Amino acid sequence: MDFIRYAEASAGLLNAEIDGVDALVEHLAGRAWLHDQCSDRDCMLLRKFQRELRPVFEASGAGDVRGVIDGLNDLMVRYPITPRIADHDEHDLHLHVATKSASVAELLVGESLLGLATLICDLGPTRLGICSATPCTNVYVDTSPNQSRRYCSDRCSSRANVAAYRARQKLVSAGASGTPSTPTERAV
Repeated sequence: MDFIRYAEASAGLLNAEIDGVDALVEHLAGRAWLHDQCSDRDCMLLRKFQRELRPVFEASGAGDVRGVIDGLNDLMVRYPITPRIADHDEHDLHLHVATKSASVAELLVGESLLGLATLICDLGPTRLGICSATPCTNVYVDTSPNQSRRYCSDRCSSRANVAAYRARQKLVSAGASGTPSTPTERAV
């Protein structure tokens, strides 16, 4: 089990709009073996989990260590995780969330929580966040060495950087033309 991949998948799950089975299947594009098992009940449970998990990302983004730890612990009580040693490759033993009787929703929730709990223990509780690009509200997992991630995607990062560049250029241009740059300066 790649815990970082599962933690990042939890952000993807939180950012996904799961408004029906087709949307859930689309979210699970790389996991075709789960498609036939997807149900309306899974969608309902995952939407509920999304509402319950978001405060953990918000707490992390705000530097609220206690909120992250308590939030994840509460979710792990509500959604018990059953890890199993996977031996499908006897030279690469690793952990998976048990799936024999688990629904698709239970599997995704278990992977999310186990991945996030491990990430928080390994890298710290402030490695989750909400995109800084306006108006984006997507979440992300920060695995950067210097904990510098601020955006959910390269697209949001590029848009924010272009907007900041244009704003700086506008200020420079307004200052160079002698045009007052603020309403107060214009009124004087």
